[in-house]
Amino acid sequence: MFLAETVGTFVVVVLATASVVIDARYGNKIGLWFVALCPAVAVAAMVYAFAKTSMAHFNPAVTIGFLISRHLSRGLLVLYLSSQALGALLGSLFVKYAIGSQAHLGANAPNYSFPIPLIFFIEVLATCFLMGTILIVVHTKGLCRLGGVVIGAVVGLDIFFLSFISGASMNPARSLAPAILSGYVGNLWLYFSATFIGSGISAFIYRRIFPL
Repeated sequence: MFLAETVGTFVVVVLATASVVIDARYGNKIGLWFVALCPAVAVAAMVYAFAKTSMAHFNPAVTIGFLISRHLSRGLLVLYLSSQALGALLGSLFVKYAIGSQAHLGANAPNYSFPIPLIFFIEVLATCFLMGTILIVVHTKGLCRLGGVVIGAVVGLDIFFLSFISGASMNPARSLAPAILSGYVGNLWLYFSATFIGSGISAFIYRRIFPL
């Protein structure tokens, strides 16, 4: 389980941040579709690879959401969070030394030309969409084997349509690792608050609708 979460988070962080780094290297000429598609593919692939092993969290906000929805026991919380942190840091180290360090290693950045309450709300909303989709997939036991595709699609669509406002991280580990290694830590307040609130909202709604 620890290895699955570490590897899965590593792959997700590498593709999510490397796409930003590569796009920045070419003057943002590749485009937002590339930045959105890469993490979508990564998440989908890792869900299919590790869902049966670890439930394929790869995201501390998802882990807390599963804790609230009672799909995860408290005894496993440290295991999940530590493996995700390790995988994310290894992923950002790989990007730094193998791909490049442009755009602060692909760290998330909100657009402060928008009001901060709106930025916060959009990040909460993006994470709500993701956690809600994940819980639907879990509740339907794979959503007719399309669970990985659906979850990956939500990640990609959130980034494509919402990242221009909040950065659309949805994942504190994905935000933390490049921020720490690049020193670009000023936006972590957003990704360590809104993401957990978003996943918590979806998890509480799920518990009310489907009490275990």
